[in-house]
Amino acid sequence: MIRARQILNITKVIQIGKAPFVTCRNDYSFKRPLLASTSLLSSRSCLSSDGGKKKPSSKSCGESNELGKLPQCEGSWQENGRKQKQKMRRMLLFGVLFAAASIGAVYYIGMEDTPDKKKQTGKKKGKVEAFKDPQSSQDIPKDVPYLLIGGGTASFTAFRAIKSLDPTAKVLIVTNEAYFPYMRPPLSKEIWFSDNKTVTQNLTFKQWNGSERSLFYEPEDFYISCKDLMDSEHGGVAVARGWTIKHLDVMEKLAYLEDGVAIKYNKCLIATGATPRLTPVFQVATADDNLKNHIKLFRNIDDFKEIFEAFEDAKSIAIVGGGFLGSELACAFGRKDDKKTKEIFQIFRETGNMGKVLPEYLSFWTSDKVRAEGVKVVPKTEVVGVKLKDGKVELTLNSGKTLLVDFVVVTTGVEPNTQLAEKSDLEVDPELGGYLVNTELQARTDLYVAGDSACFYDSRLGRRRIEHHDHAVVSGRLAGENMAGARNAYWHQSMFWSDLGPEVGYEAIGIVDSSLPTVAVFAKQTEKDTPLAVVEETGEGDRSKTEELPQECEKYLSDEEKQKLKESKRLLPNANNGEDYGKGVIFYLRDDVVVGIVLWNVFNRMSIARQVLKDQKKYDDLNEVAKLFNIHGEE
Repeated sequence: MIRARQILNITKVIQIGKAPFVTCRNDYSFKRPLLASTSLLSSRSCLSSDGGKKKPSSKSCGESNELGKLPQCEGSWQENGRKQKQKMRRMLLFGVLFAAASIGAVYYIGMEDTPDKKKQTGKKKGKVEAFKDPQSSQDIPKDVPYLLIGGGTASFTAFRAIKSLDPTAKVLIVTNEAYFPYMRPPLSKEIWFSDNKTVTQNLTFKQWNGSERSLFYEPEDFYISCKDLMDSEHGGVAVARGWTIKHLDVMEKLAYLEDGVAIKYNKCLIATGATPRLTPVFQVATADDNLKNHIKLFRNIDDFKEIFEAFEDAKSIAIVGGGFLGSELACAFGRKDDKKTKEIFQIFRETGNMGKVLPEYLSFWTSDKVRAEGVKVVPKTEVVGVKLKDGKVELTLNSGKTLLVDFVVVTTGVEPNTQLAEKSDLEVDPELGGYLVNTELQARTDLYVAGDSACFYDSRLGRRRIEHHDHAVVSGRLAGENMAGARNAYWHQSMFWSDLGPEVGYEAIGIVDSSLPTVAVFAKQTEKDTPLAVVEETGEGDRSKTEELPQECEKYLSDEEKQKLKESKRLLPNANNGEDYGKGVIFYLRDDVVVGIVLWNVFNRMSIARQVLKDQKKYDDLNEVAKLFNIHGEE
């Protein structure tokens, strides 16, 4: 972001005048006066002795009485010609130097505004052009076997599945982001605990066990250029970054870019994800250009970069929202402020953190954990007014109190990106949102949807839409399989996880809603019952990988990954008894049938949870079911 400011300052300097960039880039505008002056030499003009004004010669203009009355030049024509030439040379030299300096300034801006720099500077400011690679749609293939719309996790796992079944497949990804596919979960978890000052440039993070890894799934050289994709003998994956598909013609199998250029496809996947939601009061506030820069959303790398930089300079921050993201960021901010020099507020309507998911008593307990990180938790509260005051944001609460903070992060949920639906004649679920798909994740013939934007039918739990990483992984993989010729139904029960730092974490599956009746069994937590211990045990921070995968998914793993998975399934020995909220199992019931399970600081037991949900039984004693999870350490 510092580099972005430097670029912006230079732009201001260059923008003096009516045509900022045209003037700077067109060095001929500086040469024209010099060329005109030089041309006077051919007319043998000279300088007068009484003011230095240029006068035409009598020979060039003809004999005239009026011209004869004019003062004559001193010295010979040859001498004056030499003087004039010397002056012109000096002027020409000055002009060349001035033009060179101008070209140098433009070149500097061009160098600083390369794609890599744009990626590092986060959100573009001022009038900097949006990043695109390739720059022209002419370099994007116009007819591809596989087209993936969206560059997130679902698209990544889809192309891996496609390439597994069709090794020479040619896959084109079109994404509106400036980045190659990357992991989103670490953006609100591990990456904030890094002590690396260049984390926003390197985009690497340390897992809870200290091992370092990149945010990106694959290095840049893994991908092939868009221009070379269709000529590649062995196929490959190309990513058109910074581009958007505006609508589809599903009958003709055409996808239209924002400039109107059409891409024909054989099979297409929509994996456009979701966009953060603003509450009405913040929608109004962001209409004010001066205020909106202090109100931030959190979804992608650019959001992370912007908030990370703002956090460094801020003295007070407010997080609005008490769900997964808001609670993770609150803990991350509190831990990041190790010297406790900042005021960090978390404001939400529920009675405790993650109150829509956890039973109330456990939600209260979680809020205490967040407070222990130095966060001022403000439950049962809404923001009803937002305004700018003395360069800060003044939040008016429903209690009548006000808070003055440097910036606000709004984490009040997301909306699925279904903008393609209306122009493309695709159905959207009116209640859950998302594109309606069948059990094979198919919206129309040869058109599939995966990830956050898919609303699918679950044969056990009804129609659902899930916004979690594991669902993106598995649904993307299944869609990729089916695009390559399989006909598999989506029956997988996706899990999700949340870490409030390295000491407290949970995993969940099924319908976990605090409005449902719950039964919980707890035990004392040990040092092995933490997210940190899981990573130390398995070497993997992505728990959608460490938990058991369905057998049809394991075939996509390498031998090394399969060995890690096998080791991670091993039950951890614990010999502690007693009741505490340190670790436990929470069962969510509907009509006395278990429809959801939360494993609180209990890890590597997701396969058991899946089996309990699959059985759809009514249990007389859930304490007996809890024993299956080995929370007391009994083998």
